[in-house]
Parts: sequence; structure tokens; C-alpha cells
Amino acid sequence: SVNTIRSHLERVRQRDFEPDMILVDYGDILRPVKHNTEKRHELQEIYEQLRAISQEFNCPVWTASQTNRSGLNAEVVTMESISEAFNKCFVADFICTISRTIEDKTENKGRMFVAKNRNGIDGIVYPMEFDTSKVHLKVLPPDEHSTIDAVVTKTKQEQEEHLRQKYKEFKAE
Repeated sequence: SVNTIRSHLERVRQRDFEPDMILVDYGDILRPVKHNTEKRHELQEIYEQLRAISQEFNCPVWTASQTNRSGLNAEVVTMESISEAFNKCFVADFICTISRTIEDKTENKGRMFVAKNRNGIDGIVYPMEFDTSKVHLKVLPPDEHSTIDAVVTKTKQEQEEHLRQKYKEFKAE
């Protein structure tokens, strides 16, 4: 639980060690302090407690979360694709997502999307070198296609064309 993490950090602090960063692998599977009937409420509480630890120890707390099915092979994973409890997004100060399509995996590529940033810009998509066989992840500088609008616009245009085709088929019947 978050209390276990806090207890460990307090013991480490007594040995004159102050953490620069706290990595939690992985916030969604921490045991809630208070049990709730709905998983989403438990997750929100867990993330609020992790944020409190960040403030208490004056350092960032990073953790990971899974996507739901809509994010499985998405070109860019947005906050809408974060699984279980959207309220986790409200608690976080910074959210970035990493996505890889099937084509990206064969080309050792990926994308990092800054979905939320209370202290800076967000909505930027960064291309990545992504080679899991060598545990190589490198975020590259943004290019002309690096805004979410550029990626989503293409997707919206494809969706609109698909809807036009469906409408034509419907009218022909």
C-alpha cells in the first residue's frame, strides 16, 4: 500500500537519505488503504496518496498505468484511453503516454505524447527510437507532425471519409 511506501521512505530518511525521485511499479496494483465498492474510487485514492507522498518528500513520484482496449494499437494514446479510473488523470500533474503501432514495432519506432502538464506545454507528440531487444528508448525532437492536432486530424479525416462511404451505401439501399 501507499502506507508501506511512506514507511520505507521515512526509514530511509532517518539514515540521512533524501530521495530525488520515487518510482512506483506500479500504482494500479497497490492495495488501497480504505476499501471501496468500486475499483475506480480505490484507484483515485491511491493516486491521491501517491501525490501526497510527492509533496511530503518534495520530489516527483512516477508510476505507470495501462490503457484500455481503445489504446491497444493507437497511433497516439490520449487520456481517454487510460484504463480503470479516469480520475487518475485529475490527480496527476504530468501525464505522458508511449504508443506503438504494429508497424512501429517492426521499425523500432514509437511515440511519446505529453497528455497533461501543469507546469508546461502539453499536446505535443515526440517521435521515439524504441528497441526493446536492447532496452533502447530515445525521445527525439518534435517534427512538423508533432502536435496531437496533426495526428488526430488525419484520423478524423479518415473517419469522415469512412462515414461518407457508409452514408453512400445506406442511401443506395
